[in-house]
Amino acid sequence: MTDFSTISPPVSVAELRRRLERIRRLAWLLNSAARIPGLRLRAGLDTLLGLLPGGGALIGTALSLYIVWEGRRMGVDRQTVQRMLGNVAIEAVVGLVPLAGDLFDTVFKADLRNIALIEAALASRMGTGAGSMVQKDFPNRFLDPV
Repeated sequence: MTDFSTISPPVSVAELRRRLERIRRLAWLLNSAARIPGLRLRAGLDTLLGLLPGGGALIGTALSLYIVWEGRRMGVDRQTVQRMLGNVAIEAVVGLVPLAGDLFDTVFKADLRNIALIEAALASRMGTGAGSMVQKDFPNRFLDPV
């Protein structure tokens, strides 16, 4: 079992913002980068990776785990990390089913869910003044139908 107590959060608010923005962009790229014509859905690189035979789903899962890892590095609590890992596990297991798993990936958007969990955990950890650092409206901007 990993001892998370040795992982320290970023030393400055600027570093925290930089990390958060980087994983926001990655989550958006993986889950919502492109509009699906004729449907009210957005898909990302994760959907395309899932279509690749062999290691496509593994690559997508590894990128999702990177978001979880960065969240932990930013100081997210253990319970939130476990919820994030659950999101990644659900997406990875269901993603193993050909085509149906790819459709599920398109709808479930585990990475954007995990960004919302990270932002909520950081906001609660930092108190009420976190609104200026953590954009609370981020998940809605990307999860809302097109």
